[in-house]
Amino acid sequence: MEISAIETRAETDARLEERLIYGSYPEVVTTNDREQKILYLKEIVNSYLYKDILELDGIRNSDKIVKLLQLLVFQIGKEISHTELGRQLSMSKNTVDRYLDLLEKSFVVFKLRGFSRNLRKEISKNPRYYFYDTGIRNALINNFNLLSMRDDIGMLWENYIIVERLKKQEYQKIPANNYFWRTYDRKEIDFVEESEGKLCGYEIKWSDKRHKAPRQWLETYKDSEYHVITKANYLEFIQ
Repeated sequence: MEISAIETRAETDARLEERLIYGSYPEVVTTNDREQKILYLKEIVNSYLYKDILELDGIRNSDKIVKLLQLLVFQIGKEISHTELGRQLSMSKNTVDRYLDLLEKSFVVFKLRGFSRNLRKEISKNPRYYFYDTGIRNALINNFNLLSMRDDIGMLWENYIIVERLKKQEYQKIPANNYFWRTYDRKEIDFVEESEGKLCGYEIKWSDKRHKAPRQWLETYKDSEYHVITKANYLEFIQ
């Protein structure tokens, strides 16, 4: 659902905490009852994720795919090794590949790949995974606490901003390739957008502290732009 079509920027901003906690499903957005929001999200997880998707692909071992999703919940913004996931879940890499492909096709998660053009030090092998809806992400771990009581605000914020940016690209028909950027010496940019020959790097921060662009990024991609997305300027980025 395109939020900007049904509410003003001021209304979106006022409901930011709700969006981070409960997500953006229409049935969730249109009710003010907290318990109804939680009930609906749990129903989606229990019926759609645990039943419909698994039955659709003939998967019988539902515990494994649920545990896979729960591992992804806590690794938002980090590179994911399919081999390592398989080791943690006692599954083959091929099975992990199959499950993740199914979850992507079912619009539960999506991935960003690393951007690499010039530097040998740039990381591009392992992707990062994000959830299409933060409410589903929170339902998987049964955590609907207020932001003041959470230690995962950074992950929620990064996930929310990136998925809302992808929605904006779709609704406004912005042609773009999307990546993250990271080097082996831990210099990174959360979101890189390549559109119509223009390269923009975006660092996504919950705090309003000033952040400088990585020197290697500026030196390597001299014609690129760099911006920091915070609570002070995010609305223009996603609407």
